[in-house]
Amino acid sequence: MASLGKTIRLNRMRNPVSGRILTVAIDHASSYGILPGLENMQAVIRQVALGAPDAIMLMKGPAERCFQALAGRIALILKCTTSSLFHPDRDIWIQSVEEAVGLGADAIAMAVTIGSADQPEHLRHLSQLIREADKAGLPVIAHSYPCGEKISAAERYTLKEVGYASRIAMEMGVDVVKTFYTGSEETFAEVVRLASPALVVAAGGPRLDSRADLMRMTRAVIGSGAAGVTFGRNVWQCDDIPGIIAELKAIVHSPAR
Repeated sequence: MASLGKTIRLNRMRNPVSGRILTVAIDHASSYGILPGLENMQAVIRQVALGAPDAIMLMKGPAERCFQALAGRIALILKCTTSSLFHPDRDIWIQSVEEAVGLGADAIAMAVTIGSADQPEHLRHLSQLIREADKAGLPVIAHSYPCGEKISAAERYTLKEVGYASRIAMEMGVDVVKTFYTGSEETFAEVVRLASPALVVAAGGPRLDSRADLMRMTRAVIGSGAAGVTFGRNVWQCDDIPGIIAELKAIVHSPAR
């Protein structure tokens, strides 16, 4: 059973009507460089906030310096690991549970690269993070991606690999699994089932070709029974950030079928 602290924080992230979570991730620059749309962090966070997603995911620096005006209005997820342009295949642990609690974060997130030579180290770090977070009543989100060098590019979005990546995160004890969308409502529903009772949210991944494609994917994810979606560049690289968030919210928080 989740502690009271975890329940309170999870409920702050989850929409009170649908119980689902629409998160906008703005944690990309340290891993991928300063992508178009991320040149001015204060400006992009302001635009995202106008759309009022359920949660925003940030690294420590932007959280400390740019989130003050949003405190108590939007849930904060702190990303505690990162890769970089110079070690793109290796995520390192950079923040602690204590720092997340000090920032008032509602959850802490870390990346786990399944199928990589670093998988044992990632799982050891995840286990340690979960132990520390449990003591603090802080939910843990694992970005569990089957994208290591031992998994071919053709297999990374398959039910077999995404299902395993999600299941291992659940078995480690995470509260929320963020993982690749498998391409169909039916296969993603199986991912949701395999990872239960952890909540599953779909990652947006690379920029999609069109707004229609983004909405189509979101409908399928929600139809699968997932707990929500986490989008980054598919939101903040758009011309109308608040508008696209509003459109996504209408899908994510629609009544269950």
